[in-house]
Amino acid sequence: MNDIVLPPGTLAAFGLYLVRTSALVLASPFFGAATNFSGVKIGLIAVVSMALYASHGVPLESAASPLAFGALAMREVLIGLALAFVMQAAVLAVRVAGEMVGQEMAFTMASVVDPASGVNTPLITQLYEGLFLLGLLAADGHHLLLRALSDSFERAPIGHVGIESGLAHGVMQLFSDMFAAGITFAAPVLSLLFLTSLLIGLLARAVPSLNILEVGFSLRILTGLVALLVFAPLIGPALDHLYGAMATGLDDVLGIIGS
Repeated sequence: MNDIVLPPGTLAAFGLYLVRTSALVLASPFFGAATNFSGVKIGLIAVVSMALYASHGVPLESAASPLAFGALAMREVLIGLALAFVMQAAVLAVRVAGEMVGQEMAFTMASVVDPASGVNTPLITQLYEGLFLLGLLAADGHHLLLRALSDSFERAPIGHVGIESGLAHGVMQLFSDMFAAGITFAAPVLSLLFLTSLLIGLLARAVPSLNILEVGFSLRILTGLVALLVFAPLIGPALDHLYGAMATGLDDVLGIIGS
């Protein structure tokens, strides 16, 4: 039986594919918020890397020293993290919306510790984030991420050490756009809760003997739940806007790293 001889530079090139894919899978909240390795993630990284390398992978032209290969690997990590940050920013927009609504509804005192991140997460934030991830799955968002990863190897081939100077500015612009989208996402509910706060303030001035703390606490929760129910049809268009912004952000990042 003849032994299979790989061309020189094949293993090094495939290792760089593994590095970029690992950075995207581990940092993307769609594939799990925890950044620890697991059997499922390792298998996913290996399968996706092999598929992408078999599709348009080429061996490195020259053997790289350990220091040069480390620089190449660092570049792949930065590119993978830049792609994952687009989705992190979209999820952050939803979390900002949930945090603001939960704060106005006085649900922050009922926060529970998220086992994935280890931080306190209000109930409304968990609701919004769950709806976002379920909607993203229904809209084939995982295909969008994998397609962006595949395009990144065409626009920014492996084997180059340079980092594009516009990447940091593009990431900051994306962060600001997603933050504004999160405020817009929660605007209808926040508007009604703001009017409720004004009403509670007027009641406190008009009826000083009223236990405004107890009444205000109950009224905020009731108004918030009613607002979530009334404005539920607006969640779909808001999520579509976020998905469109995420797709645009991925295209922008690909354009920057491929320039």
